[in-house]
Amino acid sequence: MIRIRSLTFLVTAVAVLSFAACSSSEDKGITLRGANQFDENHIFSRTLFKFEELVKQYYGKPIDFEFYLNSELGLEKDYFGYLSQGISVDFAHISPSHMSTFSQAAPLMDMPFLFRDVDHWNAVMSADLLRPIAEDVADKADVMLVGYSGGGTRNLIVSKPVTNLEELKGLDIRVMGAPIQTRIFQAIGAAPTVIAYDEIYNAVQTGVIDAAENEASSIKQMKFYEVGPEISLTRHAITVRPLAFSGKTFRRLPEDLQAAILRAGKEAGEWARVTETREDALILAEMKAAGKLPPSMAER
Repeated sequence: MIRIRSLTFLVTAVAVLSFAACSSSEDKGITLRGANQFDENHIFSRTLFKFEELVKQYYGKPIDFEFYLNSELGLEKDYFGYLSQGISVDFAHISPSHMSTFSQAAPLMDMPFLFRDVDHWNAVMSADLLRPIAEDVADKADVMLVGYSGGGTRNLIVSKPVTNLEELKGLDIRVMGAPIQTRIFQAIGAAPTVIAYDEIYNAVQTGVIDAAENEASSIKQMKFYEVGPEISLTRHAITVRPLAFSGKTFRRLPEDLQAAILRAGKEAGEWARVTETREDALILAEMKAAGKLPPSMAER
């Protein structure tokens, strides 16, 4: 009898503890964590906030969001690793080049000289032609591409004027980490090198490299114009910046929240593409008017 009572007590205690644990989990609710390299005013951060707004709207139930901005959790390459593992970060903007360790196809999304102009870029985005690459990323890295932002036109940031291909020859330029980036810039005569994003400013300032390349929003945010005052308007790439979501996190979520995330990701990406495309030229014009860029910027 004593043994039976002891066993009954043990089973009851385990049940109570299990119920308490479930109740505690429910009380805490769901929290999704987003990360970005930039501050709250950057278009990438504003896109994450738009995603939050839309998820809450379409889910219609209590849900919390946490944001880690200004490289608080590292850089985009770090975020992608976290997303793949299902730790620390649940969603983030990731440059396709930083997915290349998992998917060799990913950097094709915004490789230099891929798009003729913004109209061509818009046509590709609207037709969902990137789906096979997204499927490869999901298969290889367990990271879902739930939306596509971007639209910034990338130009050269240089310490000396570059106005033609002859002046580009041998130019030490920082490129992103995907091999295709290095090969393309080598093909046009430059001397590309891979340097971490947060080291670009010092590398140009100290003469380790002569140039880098970026879109207007990031040139302004990172103050690259201070060390690379000659902006050469090469317009060699139009950015595609996927809004990436951890597959491991996604599968743990209720179905109605999954549906809200997919819908919100697509719409947040569409909003961001329109916004960044509109703001890109305005930011360059503002920096030029403020004396942060040369009066005459070189066209290729």
